[in-house]
Amino acid sequence: MVLLRARTVAIVGAGPSGLVAAKYFRAEKAFDKIVIFEQRGRIGGIWNYTPDQRDEDLFTVPQTDPAGRNQEPTWREVDSQDGEEQEQNGVKKEASFLSPLYERLETNIPRGLMGFQDLDWPQDSQLFPKHETVLEYIEEYGRDVKHMVLFETQVVDVRAADQEYGGRWRVKSRNLRSGNEDEEIYDAVIVANGHFVVPHVPDIPGIKEWNANYPGAISHSKYFRKPEDFAGKKVVVKPLLWSSRSVSFFNPSKVIDPRKREHRPIARFLPESRGVEFEDGAIEHDVDAVLFATGYYYSLPFLKHVEPALITDGSHVHHTYQHLFYAPRPTISFLVLNQRVIPFPMAEVQSAVLARAYSGRLPLPPLAEMQQWEENAIAENGNGKNFHLLPFPRDGQYLNKMSDWAMMVPPREGLENDGKGRIPPRWGKWEFWCRDNFAAIRGAFGARGEERHKVRSIEELGFVQGKEREHQGEENRII
Repeated sequence: MVLLRARTVAIVGAGPSGLVAAKYFRAEKAFDKIVIFEQRGRIGGIWNYTPDQRDEDLFTVPQTDPAGRNQEPTWREVDSQDGEEQEQNGVKKEASFLSPLYERLETNIPRGLMGFQDLDWPQDSQLFPKHETVLEYIEEYGRDVKHMVLFETQVVDVRAADQEYGGRWRVKSRNLRSGNEDEEIYDAVIVANGHFVVPHVPDIPGIKEWNANYPGAISHSKYFRKPEDFAGKKVVVKPLLWSSRSVSFFNPSKVIDPRKREHRPIARFLPESRGVEFEDGAIEHDVDAVLFATGYYYSLPFLKHVEPALITDGSHVHHTYQHLFYAPRPTISFLVLNQRVIPFPMAEVQSAVLARAYSGRLPLPPLAEMQQWEENAIAENGNGKNFHLLPFPRDGQYLNKMSDWAMMVPPREGLENDGKGRIPPRWGKWEFWCRDNFAAIRGAFGARGEERHKVRSIEELGFVQGKEREHQGEENRII
C-alpha cells in the first residue's frame, strides 16, 4: 500500500467541486496551506451566467482539437461588491469566461437530490431550480472558504517538480489583471476546473464549405442563449428538426414533441442548397441554422507537460484510478470527471477520499493495482467517450463506494465527529428511488408549463416513494 502525506495543496477552480474540496481538506486539520486558484472574478464556475458572451477563440467549424488553451478573459462591467472586481476609469470590471448556461436554464435534477448535504435550498425555490438560484446556493455554500481563493489568477502550467512517485508539483499561475506570473511548489494538486470548455463539432463531409458559404449559421449549444434568437428559422437540432444518435439521458422516453421531426445523424452538408442530408436519406434544404449539441472534449491545457499524457483524443482522461487519482503520480487528482452523475454529492465523496489520502489517513493501493483498475474499466466501458460514464445505478453504487472508502480510516484526535472528520454523503433507498425516477419527474415538472414555477416538492407532481419500482438492495451493491 502507498501512504501519501501532503502539507500544501493547490486546488484549480472555485466552482462547486473546488469549494467542496477546500472544505474537506480544511476539515482534516493536516495541511499548512490550501489555495484555490480561480480565473474568474468570483466563485461559482460555469454557474456564472454570461448572457452577452456568445463566441470565443476556442470555436471553429469543425472543432475537433481537444487541446484547448489558456484563454484570455473578457472584462465585464459589474455592479456587485462580490468577486475581486477593480475600478477602471470609474467603472468596476472583473475577469469573466464564457459559460455554457442559457437564459432560461433550470436544473434537470431535483434539488433534494442535487444539493450539498449540509446546506438546504431556499424554501421558496422551485423543485428544479433556475440557474440564478443555483449560483446563489453555491455562493452561500462557499462563503466560509472564499478567503482561500486567489481570484483572477489562472493556472497556466503544472509539471512535476521532482522524480518521486508521491512527488511535488510546480504550479505556474498568471494574475490576469497585472499579467504577472508566479510559480510555487505544492505537494498535491486537485483539478476541479470542469469539462465544459472545449466544444466538439464533428468533421462531417461538406461542413467546411457550408460554414464558409453561410458564416455564423453553424453553432454549438455552448453558445445558445435564448430560443428567440432562432424565431421563424428552420433549425437543425432544435426546435424543428432533430438529428440524434441516441435517446437523451434526461428526457423521459416516449415523449413526443410535435414541433420536431426526428432524423438520424447528419451524413453530409449540401452547400449549394444550404441543405443537409441525414443518414436516413432525408434531405432538408434552405436551413437557416445548425446547432450542434455534441458535447465537449476533456481538455487540460495546463497539464500538457505531464507524462504519460492525460489527454489524447479528448474522449476521457487517461491513467486515472477510480476516475480520481492520476495513477503514475497520485499526488495530482481530479474531481467529477464522471458523466451521468449527480455532481455536487459526487464532489463531496471524492473530496472526502482525497483529503484523507493526502493527509496520510487513507492508503492507496500499489501502482500495479491502480493500473489494473484502469484496464478493467477499459474492458468494460471502452477506451473512449464511455470511460467516465456512470449510468444509473452505477453512479449511486460508485458514490457509496467512495463514501465507504473514505470512512474506513481510523479516527484521528482533534477532528470533528469523534475523530472521523467531515462525513461525506451516502445514498439510501430514497436517493436511489429519486435518481431512478427523476427523468419522469422532470417531464412532469415541465408539463406544468408556467405553473411549474410554483412546484416545490416531488410529491406535488404525484411521485411518492414506494409507488414506483423498488430496488432489490442495489443501493448497497459495490462495483
